[in-house]
Amino acid sequence: MNFLDGSLFPENQDKLVITAAPYGPEWVPSDFPEDIPVSMADQVQKAVDCYNAGATVLHLHVREMDGKGSKRLSKFNELIAGVRKAVPEMVIQVGGSISFAPESEGSAAKWLSDDTRHMLAELDPKPDQVTVTVNTSQMNVLEQMEAADIAGTSLAQPENYRAYTEMIVPSTPSFFEEHVRRLSKAGIQSAFQFYNINSFETVERLIRRGVYRGPLICNWVAIGGGMDQPNVYSLSNFLRAIPDGTMLTVESSMRNVLPINMMGIAMGLHVRCGIEDNLWNQSRTEKMSTVKQIEQLVRISREFGREVANGKEAREILKIGVFYDTVEETLAANGFAPNAKGRQQGWLKKAA
Repeated sequence: MNFLDGSLFPENQDKLVITAAPYGPEWVPSDFPEDIPVSMADQVQKAVDCYNAGATVLHLHVREMDGKGSKRLSKFNELIAGVRKAVPEMVIQVGGSISFAPESEGSAAKWLSDDTRHMLAELDPKPDQVTVTVNTSQMNVLEQMEAADIAGTSLAQPENYRAYTEMIVPSTPSFFEEHVRRLSKAGIQSAFQFYNINSFETVERLIRRGVYRGPLICNWVAIGGGMDQPNVYSLSNFLRAIPDGTMLTVESSMRNVLPINMMGIAMGLHVRCGIEDNLWNQSRTEKMSTVKQIEQLVRISREFGREVANGKEAREILKIGVFYDTVEETLAANGFAPNAKGRQQGWLKKAA
């Protein structure tokens, strides 16, 4: 991205798009009973509350009535339908892991099989986005957390702690290339999760080869443990690589969430918050609900002079439903340089 003269002025920036992640599949209801919805009605209401507070993108996971993360596509269909009816303008983004939470005490936290994740392209009603991981990586979500962040929660239990520190995100080319194709065919936008520069570079090659022909919508995931580091140097290095047409949301963990989001707001980027990322206020004197986190970001953004997007505006900024006909059109729309004529674009597979 280029930061030209005036790029820090709010009148030269898009309105802020806030993503809410209120379902927190890594937690159990007793970890934050006031803010973890369990019944389907309460899960729908949580989306409504987040939207009313100012969030226009809903990062969606689903719980069963026993409080455990659901892996049933029928439950996802039910929640998506409920949210669509209650807040039709909200952008629904399904977490591409479905749920990596352990099913029972002592069982490993892990992502689901490729075949199961591909079924997200068949959700009905279909979501607006599905998050797509690119390149297999360690995902030790606890590496940068402090002991006080998880004290008294299920993540402090030895079995869960060990499972989450050892978690791997499986995402090989055979998965993500096919996944992007299926999502695009279904009219679902790929929301890419970029853990560092190499995952972005892989997606650029997918675009240059014509595998993906849509807007570059992505999260910079700065949580450590195999992902990028939540500091200004890592963010600046990432921003130098991506083109101006990118719609970038910054994402971090625990008490890094607020300062990283403040950087994002100031620079014209977009933000994410919620109990999936953070349980605490900045002084860690009390737990902070997803709605309270959203309201805080709305206040801060308006102090910067940057207004918050409504649902219709967020859909336009995210280019929901937009796909391109050619590689050249995709590159130009996203701000990439055109392909060099006569040069092989990445590793081209032989035709079947």
